[in-house]
Amino acid sequence: MDSTIILFYGLLFLVAFLYASVGHGGASGYLALMAIYGVAPEVMKPTALLLNLFVSLTSFIQFYRGNHFNRKLFIPLALASVPMAFIGGMLVIQSAIYKKILGIFLIIPIVRFLFFKNVPATELKPANTSVAVVAGGGVGFLSGLIGIGGGILLSPILLMLKWTDQKQTAAISALFIFVNSVSGLAGQLTKGIHFTPQMLWYVIIAFCGGLCGAYFGALKFKQEFLKTILAVVLMLAAYKLLFTKA
Repeated sequence: MDSTIILFYGLLFLVAFLYASVGHGGASGYLALMAIYGVAPEVMKPTALLLNLFVSLTSFIQFYRGNHFNRKLFIPLALASVPMAFIGGMLVIQSAIYKKILGIFLIIPIVRFLFFKNVPATELKPANTSVAVVAGGGVGFLSGLIGIGGGILLSPILLMLKWTDQKQTAAISALFIFVNSVSGLAGQLTKGIHFTPQMLWYVIIAFCGGLCGAYFGALKFKQEFLKTILAVVLMLAAYKLLFTKA
């Protein structure tokens, strides 16, 4: 097997591990990795969403077992996001424009990982349902359009509004990513999806990485160092997308 492919698989496992450890499916990380390797956008979007399905569900189960899931807040977010993710998934964007949009949106998780710290339980505030619906709809549309589950966009909102602490955010984001990934893929199916023969290996490797990451992230790890590593990786990918002919 080519050494470049082996390295790609190793990085894929690492990305899934790191993202699942902080409650995310990893789509922005997979997209960043595929951008670095020069994968075509028409392959990037469905691949990232497919990998999201397995990793985010695994992550959610672990955080749910840790009693971190807030069902009351999740429902309005999901009800608004799912149909909008389907609409976003139906839209086809020109390759060059898609890469620039993705590069811009990779800046959001970088800020989230570096600057949004855990919110103490004493500072948490009750969620506003109307704001949750608007936020869920907006994030859902963008997630379908770009090919991510949306958790990486939702998390900073929840933390900034002080509706959830870090692990509650992770639990909500993980299931949010799963339902949006299903909806986004369904939208893309209406326009046709290009799956590659290697995708089965992608799923297996990402699932194994996500399983390990979700377990250690939900139950064992302190997450600040992991988030810093992710931010650095995303910075490299954002630079490649925005300032080179990626």
